[in-house]
Amino acid sequence: MTVLSSALDTASPDYRANRDAMLARLTDLEAEHAKALAGGGAKYVERHRGRGKLLARERIELLLDPDTPFLELSPLAAWGSDYAVGASLVTGIGVVEGVECLITANDPTVRGGASNPWSLKKALRANDIALANRLPCISLVESGGADLPSQKEIFIPGGAIFRDLTRLSAAGIPTIAVVFGNSTAGGAYVPGMSDHVIMVKERAKVFLGGPPLVKMATGEESDDESLGGAEMHARVSGLADYFAVDEPDALRQARRVVARLNHRKAHPDPAPAEPPKYDPEELLGVVPGDLKIPFDPREVIARLVDASDFDEFKPLYGTSLATGWAALHGYPVGILANAQGVLFSAESQKAAQFIQLANQRDIPLLFLHNTTGYMVGKEYEQGGIIKHGAMMINAVSNSRVPHLSVLMGASYGAGHYGMCGRAYDPRFLFAWPSAKSAVMGPQQLAGVLSIVARQSAAAKGLPYDEDGDAALRAMVEQQIESESLPKFLSGRLYDDGVIDPRDTRTVLGLCLSAIHTAPYEGARGGFGVFRM
Repeated sequence: MTVLSSALDTASPDYRANRDAMLARLTDLEAEHAKALAGGGAKYVERHRGRGKLLARERIELLLDPDTPFLELSPLAAWGSDYAVGASLVTGIGVVEGVECLITANDPTVRGGASNPWSLKKALRANDIALANRLPCISLVESGGADLPSQKEIFIPGGAIFRDLTRLSAAGIPTIAVVFGNSTAGGAYVPGMSDHVIMVKERAKVFLGGPPLVKMATGEESDDESLGGAEMHARVSGLADYFAVDEPDALRQARRVVARLNHRKAHPDPAPAEPPKYDPEELLGVVPGDLKIPFDPREVIARLVDASDFDEFKPLYGTSLATGWAALHGYPVGILANAQGVLFSAESQKAAQFIQLANQRDIPLLFLHNTTGYMVGKEYEQGGIIKHGAMMINAVSNSRVPHLSVLMGASYGAGHYGMCGRAYDPRFLFAWPSAKSAVMGPQQLAGVLSIVARQSAAAKGLPYDEDGDAALRAMVEQQIESESLPKFLSGRLYDDGVIDPRDTRTVLGLCLSAIHTAPYEGARGGFGVFRM
């Protein structure tokens, strides 16, 4: 009775147009991901290989259990900036000796693996994920430290990297550093503050100051090996716990360290789950190319949840927000999905109650975004839309069950907040290539600016420049459109990645599995004052 039925007509012109638009966006996205995979470019990749070294993702592949997935996070970090796409760092979640781990790997083909401001943001986001979900953290290190021209943006906030390592350890979350090359200056504290350290013979170089700096500071003559080589740290300083003869040996030893951690999930694995009744391939044609056209989120839910089974909550009330209970890869979830875009008072109150119920039952929440925000206008202001929207945001803010967010279409205004946007600390947040997010739509924002300028001119008794107004509106619309796109937002780490809609169930399953490594309990009260 609760299995969703689908009205999606995959033979219709609208569906085919939607699908074609999504595939075009995916092609564009693939080209941007290719930039991250290319690292510093062919010249520097070949130089790295010529030194007998593995690339960052090759190291990760050897570290992971065979035939297990790797959920890469923030692959488009630094997109649109002056730095390389990917920010010279690979981060993600993978399984090592049966244990889900948060893995970071410097990409030494990009400026020697040096950290820039976006590398720092990406690393700190990875640390947050490790801490929230109690994931052992494995650092595959080869970095010359801070990218010196941008030190003013790195040095002061960069200390949080070392703070996080010690906090992870203090929380009983294992930290492992595998050093393949340079780990100098501040970077020396990564192995220095990790629980377990593996260094590669004649390759690892760990010192606070290299030979030139030591010469300048003290006048002492030294060489890399005696100052900070792997053998010295294994035999003399004691910084290295394990001495590896080469990179594969280092990764083998890292796997053995994880095998001996005795790190256990807080929740048992769920029973095998029945897949959805409908083909995930059909998700390509659900979202219209024009986000002003509404779509039924139940068509998405039917292709995400186990057996397409969805118990809808309050289906006749607040109908522009679908809420209900389901399972995803065997894990129970409560789902909030925008239906017609706008959130009214009824939807806000319905959401607040639903979030409270999920907290009573310790059930994680999944937010599927397609909202233009809360409704405006005299009727709605008089009806209390501010206090009702605030009620929903209050509930989201103080909910203690894990939250997952997926931006499918629009995610504008305070609706982005009420649906658990980045500022509300969802455990994970992903976007589809069709998503857009901003304070409001480009046309609306440009129109508001135009009205304000027109009123200002009238108040001063001045004629209004219609040609200038048209040019201003066009410029603002273009700017807001470009700044609303997933690549732009992902480049600034406002999400954890832009994903293919067909992969959504798998991505969410990996996230739910990671979430269940840590204990959690919903709020039993503790919400702010709800203005009724």
